[in-house]
Amino acid sequence: MPTEMIAALMFGSLLLLMLTGQRMFGVIGFVAVVAALFLWGDRGGHDIAFSQAFKLMNWFPLITLPMFIFMGYVLSESRLADDLYRMFHVWFGPVPGGLAIGTIVLMVLISAMNGLSVAGMAIGSTIALPELLKRNYDKRMVTGVIQAGSSLGILIPPSVVMVLYAMIARQPVAQLWLAGILPGLLMASLFIAYIWLRCRLNPALGPVLSAEERAAISTSEKYRLLLAGVLPLGIFLVMMVPFILGYTRLVESSVIGALAAVAASVYKKRMTRQVWETCLVQTLSVSCMFLWIILAALAFGAIFDGLRAVEFVRDFFITDLGLNRWQILILMQLSFILMGTFLDDTAMLVIVAPLYVPIVRALEFDLVWYGVLYTITCQIAYMTPPFGYNLFLMRAMAPSSVSLADIYRSIVPFVGVMILGLALIMIFPQIALWLPQTLYNP
Repeated sequence: MPTEMIAALMFGSLLLLMLTGQRMFGVIGFVAVVAALFLWGDRGGHDIAFSQAFKLMNWFPLITLPMFIFMGYVLSESRLADDLYRMFHVWFGPVPGGLAIGTIVLMVLISAMNGLSVAGMAIGSTIALPELLKRNYDKRMVTGVIQAGSSLGILIPPSVVMVLYAMIARQPVAQLWLAGILPGLLMASLFIAYIWLRCRLNPALGPVLSAEERAAISTSEKYRLLLAGVLPLGIFLVMMVPFILGYTRLVESSVIGALAAVAASVYKKRMTRQVWETCLVQTLSVSCMFLWIILAALAFGAIFDGLRAVEFVRDFFITDLGLNRWQILILMQLSFILMGTFLDDTAMLVIVAPLYVPIVRALEFDLVWYGVLYTITCQIAYMTPPFGYNLFLMRAMAPSSVSLADIYRSIVPFVGVMILGLALIMIFPQIALWLPQTLYNP
C-alpha cells in the first residue's frame, strides 16, 4: 500500500475513533500501536511504544510539568487570587471599563503562575464575573473578557502547552517560554486597548465606580490592598528572575515556584488539609493525563517518521500545489483553527505536529517562533464556535442570565483582536524571538 494511503488510513481511523468519546491518549496510542504491528510486526513494531516510554522518562525538563501544575492549584484553591482582584477593583475602578481591564491584568498574572487556561477561566468566572455583572457591565463584554483573558494561560510562561510542543518538536522549553512572554504581553495590551476604547465610546458597556464608592475607600485601604496583591506577583518573580539571570535551571525554578506558592498560602493561613489534598490529587490527575498524551504522541510521530509520510505532505504542498512557504504556513494555521472547532489544543498538537513540525523545519522557519504561532492559533481555536473549548466552560460557569448566544457573540471582537496579534507576530518574528535570542546568544 502506498505511504500516502497508509497515512490517510491512520488519520481517518483516528478521527473515527474520536467519535466514540474515548480518551484522547487511548485513541492516539491505539492507532499508533496497531499501525506499527501491521507495518513491522515482529521486526520491531511491538517495541515502538515501549521505546517511546523510555524516551519520555529520560526527558529531564518534564519534571517541571507537575511542579507548575501544583503551583497553579495551590494559588487557585487557597484563593490567593481574591486579593489580587480586590486590588484591581479599587485601583482600576475610576477608569472606563476599569474592572474589565483589571480582569485582563489578573488573567496575565494567573497565567504567569499556572500555565493552564482552565485555571484562569475558573478564577475569572467565580471572582470577576459576578462582580462585573453586579456593577452593570455589559454581559457580552464581560464574558468575552474572561474567555479572552483566560486563553493567555497557554501563551505566557509557564505554559504547559509549550512543554508538550517542546517535547514533540524537540525544542528547548526555556526558549519557548521566553518567546511567549512578549507575544503574551502584546496580546494582553491589545485586549486592554480594545476594552478601553469600546468603553470610552460607549460608557454603558463598562461604567466607572461611582464617586460615593471611591470616597468610601480610604487611602490606607488602597495601599493595604496593593501590598496584598503584590504577593502573587512576588511568587512569579522569585521563580522566574533567577531562571532568566541564569542562576537556576528550568527544573529548579519550577520547584522554587511551587515552594513559594505553598509558603504564601501558609503565610495567609489558607493552606488547610482539604486544600492540600485537593492540590495533590488534581496535580497527579492532570500530570498523568499529560504524560499519557505525550507518550501516545511520540508513538504516533514515530510511525510517521518510519513511513516518511512527512516528505509526501511536504512535496504535495510545494511541488504539486506550487505554493510558497508563507502560503503553506498560512494554510497550516487555518487548519489549526478549523480543527480547534472540535478538538482541544493537546489533541491538535498530537495529531498534526508530527506532520507540520518537519515541514516547518524544511521551509526554514524557526521552530521556536512557530511554537508561538501554534499557541496563539490554539487561543483563537479555543474561542471559535461551534465547539470552542472556552465557550462551553463559560456556559457551565456563567449564570442563567447569560445565554449561549450571548457567549458566542461576545467572542467575535476578541477573536478579531487575536488574529491581529497573530498577524503582527507573523510579520515581525522578532516580537517572539528577540528575548530568547538575546538571553541565549548575547
